[in-house]
Amino acid sequence: MSITTLSATAPLTDLVFGASLLFPPLFKAVLLGFFFWLLIHPLLRGWMYSGDIWHPTLMDLSLFVLCVTGALWLLSLG
Repeated sequence: MSITTLSATAPLTDLVFGASLLFPPLFKAVLLGFFFWLLIHPLLRGWMYSGDIWHPTLMDLSLFVLCVTGALWLLSLG
């Protein structure tokens, strides 16, 4: 029984290489967006949870999505 090493053309190598290209930009955008959300959320918390505009949880989620979208935009610029 012989153990063979993975060659450069193996499907697993293609999968790992493809994942390294596609997943990190989105992961970076979520982390950067979460950091932006952590900075913006305390500033807007009183206004969001007053209930004047929308449901607070939906507004919080919308703010997070906007932060992630902004972070992805910033990452795509530079």
